[in-house]
Amino acid sequence: MNIRTPLSAALLLTLMSQTYANDYTAPRTEWGHPELRGVWNFSSSIPMQRPAALGDRAFYTVEEVQAQEQARIQREQAGIELTNIIGGTIGGYNDFWLETNPLAFNLRTSLIVEPANGRLPPIVPGAPMAYGGLGPDTPGERPVRFAVGGVGKAGPEDRGISERCLMGFNSVPPFEPSLYNNNLQIFQTEDHVVVFNEMVHEARIIALDGSDHIPANITQWNGDSRGYWDGDTLVVETRNFNQKTQSFAGIGVSADKLLTERFTRAGDDTVTYRYTVEDEKAFTEPVTAELPMFRMDGELYEYACHEGNYGLVNVLQGARVEEGTWDYENNRAIQN
Repeated sequence: MNIRTPLSAALLLTLMSQTYANDYTAPRTEWGHPELRGVWNFSSSIPMQRPAALGDRAFYTVEEVQAQEQARIQREQAGIELTNIIGGTIGGYNDFWLETNPLAFNLRTSLIVEPANGRLPPIVPGAPMAYGGLGPDTPGERPVRFAVGGVGKAGPEDRGISERCLMGFNSVPPFEPSLYNNNLQIFQTEDHVVVFNEMVHEARIIALDGSDHIPANITQWNGDSRGYWDGDTLVVETRNFNQKTQSFAGIGVSADKLLTERFTRAGDDTVTYRYTVEDEKAFTEPVTAELPMFRMDGELYEYACHEGNYGLVNVLQGARVEEGTWDYENNRAIQN
């Protein structure tokens, strides 16, 4: 669900006050913990990094956000009118899936709140960087830590982790808004919390019993999470990531990072999600980001990732046809 109509200043200010309220009293579970159970959406139109021209300015005014939204609507309407004039359609076939607008607006100028300039800190010299993409393959070697694209087509290990249906592009903690499926569901018991991500249906089972992390030599795609309550905030510390994903923002190796997430109920329909990534091998200082998550009335259904079932086979077979080692008509390798 995206907001597609202009908002009045009063309504927008009400939404913002709900998002940033700090005097809200959260409802309690039967065990007395703040109630976080439900389905939450973390779509956002705010960039991860603040435009450099804004300096240390952390928030827009309500009027500026209204103007930005009005300009977006005008651009969208202009695109529809152009389509009607020339006939046919413009854009990707799956544009209707995209959810780059939040359920309520955010006055922040960037999701990054620390460093104060809202931008990534300097990168440690030598830290691996790779961004992938939908275009030509990205030069590099295995393991392929980025989500989309690949470094070649010699085998499935050359492709990105989302193409192989291993991890979605917004499911590796921390949660970063992407083009679609920005939803998660939180379950609670007295001594555990489960954060269930829609994309590739990943579930993190987080113990709240004070138990130690698993041994350092045991690593996992989503890391090993332990949580505790800091007042009304659920704090989750995650370490023991494997070395097959990136640390943050296309940089580093996740095995080197410590992730600290904070979930705070900020309103009847809002949870403030704040996280800090610490990786001394990737960044010269920690990175902290914050965004609101909004309650959804619906349920999460199975995310059936078919790229790994069909698309990946076609990519590799196409590469074999190009190199002359695959008989496409008979669907078999050419014997030398």
